[in-house]
Amino acid sequence: MPDATLTHLYFLLDRSGSMQSIKADTEGGFDAFIGEQRAAAGECRVTLAQFDNTYDIVYRDMPIADVPPLELAPRGSTALLDSMGTLITTAGEALTALSEDDRPGTVIVAIMTDGHENASHEWTHPAIKKLVEQQTSQYEWQFLYLGADQDAIEVGTSLGVAAGQSISYSRGRVAETLSATSANVRDYRAARLASSSAPMPTFSQDQRNRSR
Repeated sequence: MPDATLTHLYFLLDRSGSMQSIKADTEGGFDAFIGEQRAAAGECRVTLAQFDNTYDIVYRDMPIADVPPLELAPRGSTALLDSMGTLITTAGEALTALSEDDRPGTVIVAIMTDGHENASHEWTHPAIKKLVEQQTSQYEWQFLYLGADQDAIEVGTSLGVAAGQSISYSRGRVAETLSATSANVRDYRAARLASSSAPMPTFSQDQRNRSR
């Protein structure tokens, strides 16, 4: 059976040109997020992908102790759908190739963006929604959607992400948003160590207020 002590965290980070205004805040907030997860109970491995109109893996399946500081170089447009499709399908293939004992008991996919889809060619909203819902229902993957200056609940649910796991944030509240996300991820990882049926925490109203 999958390793109940192991979490694989996939982080899909927008690096489109509009992220320039929150570059430093995003780098600092992400590094704090990693630091908090590093201190949490259980083992964690991290895959970081960045996207604009292209998609790149920064590192894959890295022990969280070895994760370097984030370097974000904003550029380009926003191929959100294609990037989500690539990340989810390649992650699924990689996990399927592992022996069952080596697979993580917990899989979390966090998506952070400040823009709306404007550059995808391969994936559509309905196809991504179906894929996310499939991974959630069949494999118990947990998805988080963090959207700046937008109705993240509306956008997130259109992508298959639960409303309670989607959060809107303003450009001046990157640190608060990543702190809230980190707290929920940490609590979920701890709960999963005790019970494989533990639910993913939803963003509280207080967390949402602090992110606005």
